[in-house]
Amino acid sequence: MEIRMEAPPLQRKLAAILAADVEGYSRLMHVNEERTLATLTSHRTIVDSIIERANGEIFGTAGDSVLAEFPSIVLAFNAAVAMQQSIWRANQSLPDEERMNFRIGINVGDVLVKNGDIFGDGVNIAARLEGMADVGGICVTRGVRDHLRDRVDAAFEDLGEQTFKNIGRPLRVFRVEFDQEADPLSDGPRPRFMNADDESNPDTRTPYAEPMSLDHGTSEDLQQVEIAFWDAVRESNDPNEYKLYLSRFPDGKFVDLAHARLENSKPSPEDLAVEVAFWDTVRSDGNAAMIDAYLAKYPRGQFCDLARLMLATLRK
Repeated sequence: MEIRMEAPPLQRKLAAILAADVEGYSRLMHVNEERTLATLTSHRTIVDSIIERANGEIFGTAGDSVLAEFPSIVLAFNAAVAMQQSIWRANQSLPDEERMNFRIGINVGDVLVKNGDIFGDGVNIAARLEGMADVGGICVTRGVRDHLRDRVDAAFEDLGEQTFKNIGRPLRVFRVEFDQEADPLSDGPRPRFMNADDESNPDTRTPYAEPMSLDHGTSEDLQQVEIAFWDAVRESNDPNEYKLYLSRFPDGKFVDLAHARLENSKPSPEDLAVEVAFWDTVRSDGNAAMIDAYLAKYPRGQFCDLARLMLATLRK
């Protein structure tokens, strides 16, 4: 009897999409890989917690980029501003050459959902907007700007109509003007984060944890940083992330577990052969999405440098 596999259902919906990417990530990695990975892990802990607080859902986290969907434009915008303000604060404890900044784009549009991922023009436009944003800045479409008028404490600079690769029509783009040094909790006189189900009730506001530095704070603060750091690396297949944890927390709570993970993370000849076969497929295909998939699966793989060079060429 012939068994037919049904294709996964394809869902189409309107969504607010946030795309974020680290500015100058390759340069930072070239200068100091371990410190860059540590800073990225710390910053991503901040970013992910803000997205969760704003009822967002993270769909993509390839390398230094983040893609998230939100149930409303206001929540997406508030998350973006809070992210930039929080990252600005976190960077103050770092030397200038180690500071890591994000660019963010926000779009509202039609997206397709399939196999737990989102794609389509709505997503592509958000990614193109992110590329236009200033370092530490935010760019949005006209639809986002029009919805946010009088609802947020920010101004919008009109950048005119812009043409983007693989987008069939020009788009009106706006640069968000906001106070980068302001409190991430506050949108002017109003709290920025409230229960998404009751945005009119300030009593439902969720408390926001300030970014913490490893060099300051109480022992309880440092324990929270360690736990957040471990949560970010514990599912990793990259032994360097466990080494990084051990170097930063030599007397930490998870030292024994980190050593055990290191022992079990040494690739076998079979694993190396699988990686080579995967890379051969990716290289011959020449597709940026496939190269991203390789880097996500093998962040410290044998062909990472070549993969990043190919990506840089494809995305020029």
